[in-house]
Amino acid sequence: MARISAAESQIMEALWTKGPLTAEELVAEVGPAQDWGEATVKTLINRLLKKKALASQREGGRARYRPIVTREDYVTGESQGLLDRLFGGEVAPLVAHYAKHRALKPEELNRLKRLIADLEADDE
Repeated sequence: MARISAAESQIMEALWTKGPLTAEELVAEVGPAQDWGEATVKTLINRLLKKKALASQREGGRARYRPIVTREDYVTGESQGLLDRLFGGEVAPLVAHYAKHRALKPEELNRLKRLIADLEADDE
């Protein structure tokens, strides 16, 4: 999968959340928050089409866009890229970094403990 930029991810988030949308609907959905006009949104749509992250289908003379890449696949790819670039592909240094530089809430610690316990149980 080709890398989806931060700007392109705004288009994808709208489609993952709202479902198939026309270019005009995407402009209305993401344009105001990002201060993007129609031309910018259409450029991002075209980039995503070339990357095969979106598909278009004609309905009533208008193209409707839908994501081909799932949000889960996108998050997995981005997460792995972050791990590889910053932490040598290892999860423990990532968790250690956040634990050292950001106060973890008790519920976050409990979730991490449950995750570790579940992973250990799966290995048995």
